[in-house]
Amino acid sequence: MHTSTSTPPTRPHLKLTVIGGGLAGLTAAISAAEAGARVTLREAHHTLGGRARTSEGTYKTNEGPHALYSGGPLWTWLKQRDLIGPLAPLPPLEGARLRLLHGGTLRRTPPLAMLKLLRRRTEQAPVERDFMSWATEEVGEEGARAAAHYVAVATFHHDPGSLSARFVHERLRRTTKLPPQAHYPRGGWGPVVDRMAALAWNMGVRTETLDRVDTLDDLPRGGPVIVATSLDSARRLLGDASLRWESGRTALVDVAFRSRRGDLFVVSDLDRTGWVERFTAQDRTLAPAGEQLVQAQIPLSPDETKADGVAHAERLLDLGFPGWRERLTWRRASVANGRTGALDRPGTTWRDRPAIDRGDGVYVVGDQVAAPGLLSEVSFNSAVEAVSLALTKSALDLKSTSG
Repeated sequence: MHTSTSTPPTRPHLKLTVIGGGLAGLTAAISAAEAGARVTLREAHHTLGGRARTSEGTYKTNEGPHALYSGGPLWTWLKQRDLIGPLAPLPPLEGARLRLLHGGTLRRTPPLAMLKLLRRRTEQAPVERDFMSWATEEVGEEGARAAAHYVAVATFHHDPGSLSARFVHERLRRTTKLPPQAHYPRGGWGPVVDRMAALAWNMGVRTETLDRVDTLDDLPRGGPVIVATSLDSARRLLGDASLRWESGRTALVDVAFRSRRGDLFVVSDLDRTGWVERFTAQDRTLAPAGEQLVQAQIPLSPDETKADGVAHAERLLDLGFPGWRERLTWRRASVANGRTGALDRPGTTWRDRPAIDRGDGVYVVGDQVAAPGLLSEVSFNSAVEAVSLALTKSALDLKSTSG
């Protein structure tokens, strides 16, 4: 076990343990330390970051996109603490190289019906209906299907049209908003995580890596516990079978190849679901000079395999990056199963997901619990909420004891 410590806060009010050192765990640790708690963060791996890690080595890849969406509390919180760091802006010329595959042809603009759907306010989209049936009534089947497939970039689901209309439309509006809300920290998630870890250390958070917690009996008693792991791990750790929620299953295909003039920036598949993005269009630090780093995100249906996803990715790569095979310098493929955030079915909202407060001073946070937001924002919002609940309850207990 590797342990790093620094001077504890000067006014410790509460001992608090965080299990898991990903985005949610680091947010919880920093928030609690800022409130004066004495925090111990325990992480099973040798590095922090969880799914927000950026791979080390020549090609710096992330498990899915590493965009931060401005306009929300996560963006504000990170910016106030100078944790975002330098951003990787997209050159205007690259922004013009986004193509939409519609009707078997690459196009520059989406169907008019899809644009009409964007004019609808999110509160007009019903929670209890599926997106496809509602959007078809609003703008017709063609626009509804194109919009559903486009929003797969923010859901990682093979059939977003089957999800709650409110859930999908909110993501559609945010991913198409102008000016764009998606911003990319230079170097991927890694530098952001490093800055968060440094801030936690400077605030007195005791960080213990290579320290797996298998049961709560492994923890010292006497203070709240925030479980910031995947929902599957939290279910096993707490022995709580109700800690379940649907998430996506997506093939991630990363390739690097020699640069060629005319390569596209994004190919979005509106005929199916699939998204291919050249991340080096905005951040040249992700690959060696003269090479491009591209990731394809291909949602998989229950009966599709990793090979199916790779084959679809290669078809999209053929369209957007002619001759990429002859230029190839590196590639890898993986499947993200249940690791891409919560999906809300018709009749459900984020409020129906597993509760953060599990009782007895235990709180569960992450991207599949009862908190609003888009992708990583759910982890952040749930972490802040858990700390608020823990500190409030501690204050009430202290008041009751002293009274």
